[in-house]
Amino acid sequence: MGRKRRIFTVYSQFVSLSRVSCAIINGLMQIPNQFGRMVFLNHHVKTALITDSACDLSDEQLERHRIRMIPLRIVCKHAEYRDRVELSPDKIYEMMDQELPKTSLPLAEDIHATYMKLIEEGYTDVVHICISAAMSGTWNMVRILADEYKDRLNIRVVDSKTLSAGLGAMVLAAARALEDGADPDTAVQAAQKVRGSQLGMFVIRTLEYLRKGGRIGLVEGVMGSLLQIKPIIFVNNDGIYETLAKARGYKAAVEQMIQEAVRRFGKKKIDLSIVHGQAPEDAKTLLEKLQQVLNVASSIIAPVSPVLAIHSGRGLLGIIAHTVEER
Repeated sequence: MGRKRRIFTVYSQFVSLSRVSCAIINGLMQIPNQFGRMVFLNHHVKTALITDSACDLSDEQLERHRIRMIPLRIVCKHAEYRDRVELSPDKIYEMMDQELPKTSLPLAEDIHATYMKLIEEGYTDVVHICISAAMSGTWNMVRILADEYKDRLNIRVVDSKTLSAGLGAMVLAAARALEDGADPDTAVQAAQKVRGSQLGMFVIRTLEYLRKGGRIGLVEGVMGSLLQIKPIIFVNNDGIYETLAKARGYKAAVEQMIQEAVRRFGKKKIDLSIVHGQAPEDAKTLLEKLQQVLNVASSIIAPVSPVLAIHSGRGLLGIIAHTVEER
């Protein structure tokens, strides 16, 4: 009898501990995260990464890091196109010689189709990083549509507060974090860390396209046509265009950009992107100059996407850089 009583006591204690453990686990599985969603802790989290066509990442980069890209739209008088999917960077400049197209939000059906495919493929979580909400309604649109999937996907919709290669750098940081085994929230933090040290600035030959497209932001005044005053435009912390400095003439403005980059980063190690509007040779020259005066860990040259080219025109040169830690 004594032996049976001891066995029963041990069994009872085991059952009690099991119940306590289950209660603790169930409680942990329903912790609200910083996005207000419920976090379901399990070993089967599968996270997808999405951005839009304003990221200026190459097709090779998108494929290598398994990043899904949702195209913004370009609207002409008699047709509309999915950015980068149905219209190339070079083609848009030819079209702009005839008419100035307008830009528009992604198609809702493209976003729905992407989310549904992720569900079919067994994804549980999504990190969706969008072009600056101050420059486009894309973030707000995605946020509204994502809410329809809250019972099937845990979607984090992130306002990058930037665009072009600045957005692309944030997306790559999130991709690398996920590849290293990070959870979705940590991937978002990795992207935001890049934005925190980032400088994105550019020079354009005319403000005409920014004005016509309603993207002039806080860029000051009118460029003097006789004095050829060119602003160095940067993306501020709110994701809005603003004047960083001014120079007389396009070449002087490009040199001023180089000086601003040196002033900002000094000897710090950086990842560097040079973006251009149908000016690959100028972009190559700019990169070579920057490599001589900055501590460049990695660099790329990329054409701006058609949807961005519409607001900048030919000849744009841009510098986007952020500090990096040892990898």
